[in-house]
Amino acid sequence: MKRSIKILLHAGYWILYLLLISSFLIILGASSKQPISATFKIIAFESPLLLMTILPGVLCFYSCYAVLFPRWLTQQRLFPFFVGILIAALISGVIPILLLYLPGFPWKVTERFDKWLIIWGMLSLLAIIHGVIGLVLRGFITWYGEIKIKADLEKKNMQTELALIKSQLNPHFLFNTINNIDVLIETDASRASVYLNKLSGLLRFLLYDAQPEWIPLEKEISYIEQYLDLQRIRTANPDFIQYKVTGNPANRTIAPVLFISYIENAFKHGEQLKATSPIIINIDILENHIHFFCSNKYRKNNTPGDHSGLGNELLLKRLELLYPGSYELKINNLDQTYFVDLLIFDHEPGMYSSGR
Repeated sequence: MKRSIKILLHAGYWILYLLLISSFLIILGASSKQPISATFKIIAFESPLLLMTILPGVLCFYSCYAVLFPRWLTQQRLFPFFVGILIAALISGVIPILLLYLPGFPWKVTERFDKWLIIWGMLSLLAIIHGVIGLVLRGFITWYGEIKIKADLEKKNMQTELALIKSQLNPHFLFNTINNIDVLIETDASRASVYLNKLSGLLRFLLYDAQPEWIPLEKEISYIEQYLDLQRIRTANPDFIQYKVTGNPANRTIAPVLFISYIENAFKHGEQLKATSPIIINIDILENHIHFFCSNKYRKNNTPGDHSGLGNELLLKRLELLYPGSYELKINNLDQTYFVDLLIFDHEPGMYSSGR
């Protein structure tokens, strides 16, 4: 919390307390038919009353606020903490009484010891009330500061996690692709060159194009298509992947590499390469939303929910951060087929084209 806000909280509290005491004295003076001038003399510190009502509170308030709270309460040392409050209240209650007996002060509270003890007890009780309020205020400021620190840490952690997602490229996919291109170089050099350029474009996208928070949807789709083309090197089966994009991606933007984790998961746990349509990927670009669908058949001994070390929980966090209240995600597992169905809605026209 900023220092100026802390000062305002303290000043506001004591101003309200002074107004409360002044209002009480004015009402008391009016009810006792005391002249208004006499009442204002009390408010103008021409009476020991204000000294006795303000000084104990100030002393105990800041003893609890500045000493007892950070030294003992935060360390959960409750016994010395409560003893400290009692001592602080008793000292705060007796100091204004002793001041009134110093030379030069025209006021004397009382000459009777029993009344002196009663006044001391009342002032100590008033001091305890202010001390508790001081603890509450210090606790609130500390709590607010911890909340802000935690929020900053969570934001930094989320940024780190998002950076991991953006830079994600399955190393097995990378090694397999390089090996496949290496084999192609000997049998079909021109085709190998094409795939090498696709791999270069894939890496360039992850290193440079995927860094902004929002990118053109066309770039995201191009990245997905390059990735799928490189996956197709693994097999001669033309039905290995069913991929379809409908709608116009122009003038639309999206968070980078939003879909690729689910697509990578489909290939990681997909059925044998010779199966018919083991992987289906559809991207429908409609006027008010974008619909992503991905399904893959998997073997019984596979676990379809893993995401190359970046699980569903992290992907959900990213969706919630980027599209709060503007998405629907359904993940199902039925008959050895894993389904991911994601809708991203537009709140208002042109939201994606503006980059939000």
